Amino acid sequence: MTVSDIQRFSVHDGPGIRTTVFLKGCNLRCRWCHNPEMIRPGAELQLFPDRCVGCGACLTACPKQAHTITDGGRAFDRSLCVACGACAEGCYAHALVLVGRELTVEQVLKEVAADREFYDRSGGGVTLSGGEPLLQPEFAGELLRACKGQGIHTAIETNLAWPWERVEAVLPVTDLVLLDIKMMDAAAHRRWTGAGNEQVLENARKLSQTEVPIIVRTPVIAGVNATAEDIGRIADFIRAFGNLLYYELLPYNPLGAGKYRSLGMEQPRERFARPDRQTLRALAEEARGRGIRVRCPDGDRCRVEAE
Repeated sequence: MTVSDIQRFSVHDGPGIRTTVFLKGCNLRCRWCHNPEMIRPGAELQLFPDRCVGCGACLTACPKQAHTITDGGRAFDRSLCVACGACAEGCYAHALVLVGRELTVEQVLKEVAADREFYDRSGGGVTLSGGEPLLQPEFAGELLRACKGQGIHTAIETNLAWPWERVEAVLPVTDLVLLDIKMMDAAAHRRWTGAGNEQVLENARKLSQTEVPIIVRTPVIAGVNATAEDIGRIADFIRAFGNLLYYELLPYNPLGAGKYRSLGMEQPRERFARPDRQTLRALAEEARGRGIRVRCPDGDRCRVEAE
């Protein structure tokens, strides 16, 4: 199936040292998404014109003649592109980057198993992320099962916006679920993500009744959900979850703006901002006041504290 990246030595997607496998494609359309290259399910080409040196290698490499260079500059006809990656392979300036490659479970397992020693020493493992990994449920389930078969700790990061049966199917081979709860208000959720949150919250309730440990995460965006009321409502909702390890606040990452242009995608009209440190600390305290453990940025490090 389509994998956009395999990131080794990750320390932000579960316990210990991990390998995070990013599966391409997402079923939500969050307006603040800072990884738009993960949204569409198939392979696609990113173009960064500022890196282009005008060597012309892409012209001869492309079998569809999607690239042209004239006196007016370079041009790329995305409608002709079949995402074969031939032009990206020959672009030494990295002005062309292919996002997404078709891999088998065996190929991914071979790569992630190479760091087994680091997992064992640090209590780490493999995390499936995206995009949204449950958009490719069969592949995700087979990969998790293969990792478990080799004794590797498994985790999956999901938005839970699926029928419960799809979530439930991967639980027997999942040691940890990192689930996103972006906001409690259904209308606001629909406005900002393109879908309501009723299924998300219902699945979260069902997940809380299992024995699989969970970490709840909220992307915190100024002007969207960076208020005591928003975070407090989420904390109230999850405080009774018996399998909750902790609640994590993830400040908005503003580095995705240039990616939209590189993919030929329309830039969101809104201008989102990262909450300042004081706001993040206040929101963390708001959640801690509900008696749950909270992880959030604190200076240059992250901490997990209980009230």
